[in-house]
Amino acid sequence: MDKNAKSPLLVLFLVVLIDMIGFTLVIPFLTYFIQDLAENGGITDLGARDRWVGITLAAYTFGQFLFTPILGSLSDKLGRRKIIIIGLISNTIFLFAFGLSESLWFALLVRFLAGVGNANIAVSRAYIGDISTPDQLAGRMGLIGAAFGLGFMIGPFIGGVLSDPANVIGGIFNTDFWRNHPYLLPCIFSSILSAISLILAIFTLPESLPENKRDTQLESPLDTTKKIIKNLVGIKDLAPSVRLLILVNAIFLLSFTMMHATFILFTGMEIGRGGLGYDARMNGYLFAYVGLIGVIVQGGLIRPLSQKFGNKKLMFIGLITTGIGLTWIPYLNPTPIVIGLLVMTFIAVGNGLFQPTQSTLLTLEARESRMDLGLIMGSQEGIGALSRVIGPLLAAFVWEATVDGNGIWTYHTVFHICGILMLFGALMQLKLKLIKPEKRISEN
Repeated sequence: MDKNAKSPLLVLFLVVLIDMIGFTLVIPFLTYFIQDLAENGGITDLGARDRWVGITLAAYTFGQFLFTPILGSLSDKLGRRKIIIIGLISNTIFLFAFGLSESLWFALLVRFLAGVGNANIAVSRAYIGDISTPDQLAGRMGLIGAAFGLGFMIGPFIGGVLSDPANVIGGIFNTDFWRNHPYLLPCIFSSILSAISLILAIFTLPESLPENKRDTQLESPLDTTKKIIKNLVGIKDLAPSVRLLILVNAIFLLSFTMMHATFILFTGMEIGRGGLGYDARMNGYLFAYVGLIGVIVQGGLIRPLSQKFGNKKLMFIGLITTGIGLTWIPYLNPTPIVIGLLVMTFIAVGNGLFQPTQSTLLTLEARESRMDLGLIMGSQEGIGALSRVIGPLLAAFVWEATVDGNGIWTYHTVFHICGILMLFGALMQLKLKLIKPEKRISEN
């Protein structure tokens, strides 16, 4: 396994990296794009306009929520490779279509369909589980996390630079078409990158799940629907450690996506209103910095840190560190920029510690529970996707209700809630009892 795993791991790393670059290109400008579409549709009230940003983000994650368990289960039956390729095809098509949006409803539909295809994130993690031994998991989950972080660094940077090419780049882009479609160019670029990732997967990514290990019993649509419901209401049937890990991850994602929905609303808000007055390019720089820190943590530090301190302890530290960073956000000022970078460092380091250690612990506990890895990862991603649906929606309505408020109910409120949720997740994790003592894992 060890000799043959290195090549597919490298290919999967490149596929995830290129795909993430394409996907994260939209981050710096999505908020401004939706705000423009809302205003063009006659929505001029600040809170009501910004609410649509959260709704659009939720549309994407709603597609993930509905289809993640389905794709996770299908990967147990058909193999991981096919499902990964389907997701890449979806990204290639719908990233391009999003840039052509001229109405909120079209943008919502396209983002929903993009979320449907991108529900294969759980399959990529299951792929790693297929080709890794227990002592390799933390490092390899961290390596794929580094691909996410590197993509998160490069993608937003390019997305910010390519936004509004008529005014920023000029030349051949100085036309009425590009002025009417200021965010189409980064979408085209991201679609091309996703197509490259698709070609790479088709020709070089081997299958990780042998046919003799697949679940050959196909389910009806009704059975699959029942499984989605079971993932939500039947989580009590899972092993206690698996159930707790999934719930803590859901709380982490709820908090993180609440921040994600409102971060650029805050940074893009006028300085006189308490914001930072940033444009798409400046936000691209910030997210690129977050990605850089993520690469350092997940690509280079997570394995030695997990061997020294253990995944359980690092996961707890990740929750606390991220919570501090999220709570700090609304107190930032345009200068000095170094304080803003410090806050982003807290968030990036916390996320970089939490994600791979939680995935590693879940994979190991799923194995000890003798449950299908694809099913467990699909359950986590499905429930996590529900958090990513609720998070942006909750943040959008809280932001709308408090952005012009006074006293304790102001635009700070959303970020305070994020911090409280992270603290709650950390307190829950204190109850985690592993099936297999972690010290035995580090000794193997």
